[in-house]
Amino acid sequence: MTQKKSKGVIAEKKNEIMGSLKTLGTQIYDQLDSGNFPTITMPSRSTENIHYDPDVRQYILGDKSVTRSARNIRHVKPFTQLAWAAMFSNELTFHRKTSTLRDVYYSAQAYNMTFKDQQESNNIITDLETATGRSREDFNIFPEERSAVFGDLTIEYTVPGYEGKTLNLSSHPDGVLIGPALTSSEFASTTANKVIAIEKGGLFTRFIEENVHKKHNAILVLTAGQAPRQTRYFLRRLHDELKIPVYIFTDGDPWGMHIAMVIISGSANAAHLRDLTTPDAVWSGVWASDIVDYKLPTDPLDDVDIKRLHELQRDPRYQGDPMWQREIKMFLKIKRKAEQEAFSRYGLTYIVDEYLPTKLYEKDKKKK
Repeated sequence: MTQKKSKGVIAEKKNEIMGSLKTLGTQIYDQLDSGNFPTITMPSRSTENIHYDPDVRQYILGDKSVTRSARNIRHVKPFTQLAWAAMFSNELTFHRKTSTLRDVYYSAQAYNMTFKDQQESNNIITDLETATGRSREDFNIFPEERSAVFGDLTIEYTVPGYEGKTLNLSSHPDGVLIGPALTSSEFASTTANKVIAIEKGGLFTRFIEENVHKKHNAILVLTAGQAPRQTRYFLRRLHDELKIPVYIFTDGDPWGMHIAMVIISGSANAAHLRDLTTPDAVWSGVWASDIVDYKLPTDPLDDVDIKRLHELQRDPRYQGDPMWQREIKMFLKIKRKAEQEAFSRYGLTYIVDEYLPTKLYEKDKKKK
């Protein structure tokens, strides 16, 4: 299977991103030129303005807005910080340089722009996302990499100094980190017909050792717990551009369920963004019913786990597919949880030889 984007797409996206920043800057400049205090209006990210939209299958922002005005003395500092963040992001995008959230915090000091702490800096970056409708990754601002990918997918780099160079993602036995260069690359070719996203590094390594990528024609993605945003974006690209399904395997507990749901339907914190969800992705286990069916070693659910399950029961993201409510009720009934590694009670390769094929077959059968 081959998927090749035209070279013009990368340049077009860069122009769109810089255009959104220019629009914001022009708005501020025009207000100053007219003798007015500059004002920035953006959608409110308050909890009462975040709603679940069943049509797009994710949280979105409502119609309420907030305003930052230089006329208000309390707004002057965050207004200035936001304008600086836009300027800094424009420099990164124009020069095709990358920065981490931590770098942004320290880089501000070179411009005599101060932030109280890292969280204040992160919040301003989120304000910039909300004001422009673009993600921080669009501005080349990333968190530290911690997830990885492995499988027969050849990518072509687009970052400066590596343009046109290719890499097959099965070339490194530990997988390839999902960082800025990878997420911005072009997909050149693949033989894979599915993606398997895995919560934990131990199972990711086991799948590589047991050649799951070959046995099931799969691209393997390690989420390393809750998937970072760039990993969720990468999963969305794999699904949309390669036209292949995404299956998610997590621990059998409420936190594993939610790791899968954030990949599928996003989070309230990212309600102002799109392209971070894969609505057709499938949570394939470990289910509460798997714990019973496979007689897995378990630990008891604690009070925090029980509280979390009741929260998930009320969460609108868990209302669509009856499977979610069924498994939540089963967890509450058995009051037990299990890790992915629990299948090792039947042997090191049982999860690859027996469990995985069964779960993939169940989903394929339901689609027919």
